[in-house]
Amino acid sequence: MMSAFSLKGKTILVTGASSGIGRGIAIECSKMGAQIILNGRDENRLNETLGMMEGEGHQVLVADISKQDELDRIVAEVPVLDGCVLCAGIPQVCPVKHFKRNDIEEIFNVNTIAPMMITSGLLKKKKIRKGSSIVLIEAIAGVLVGSKGDVSYNASKAALNGFLKGSALELAGQGIRVNAINPGLVPTNILALNNEKMGDNHLEEMMMDRYPLKRFGKPEDIAYGAIYLLSDASSWVTGTNLVIDGGYILN
Repeated sequence: MMSAFSLKGKTILVTGASSGIGRGIAIECSKMGAQIILNGRDENRLNETLGMMEGEGHQVLVADISKQDELDRIVAEVPVLDGCVLCAGIPQVCPVKHFKRNDIEEIFNVNTIAPMMITSGLLKKKKIRKGSSIVLIEAIAGVLVGSKGDVSYNASKAALNGFLKGSALELAGQGIRVNAINPGLVPTNILALNNEKMGDNHLEEMMMDRYPLKRFGKPEDIAYGAIYLLSDASSWVTGTNLVIDGGYILN
């Protein structure tokens, strides 16, 4: 008897699959039997992800989601999907008083507008099946807590959460579920970039005491949540935020 958590026979798009959380999700979903369309900007790193995966039939689709013509190409080239995980995102460290319009537009373009437009394009071109699952990778920042210095990042994720709630209602009639995962701190390339800007190990030293389970997250911690939301085990779940944060928001 097949487990309700199995992804066998499902075709799933994962954006941001070249590293970090996106790579972890792609790998773990492949272990559950899914065929994965790997998207990112760096073909070499996508191929590294591909080499870590199990099963056959996976595809690499190199495209920059910050550019509308490449978003359109993603939609045009993917097969009909049973699910997608919209994971690609960028950080931005900047105090409020130093905001520049171009910087805010850049982070919203990648973190908010791109997943909205991918979803819209898939629906318009009938590239996502009835009964499919869309998973947005948000954050606890901006949705459940605030943080200093990266307010524009917080705002981009809060706006994405608004899209989650509305689209879940709108697509429920088609049997398409929309949910989000809100991770706590998972050391990735984004964290490395923050450390470059704010000082080595700044976030680790500042935040470790806030995590009751006394560790930061791993990509696979988030991947297991994505498997649940992509699988038939969550067939009666839509419009929800799955918080995976080691207890951070308890403080």
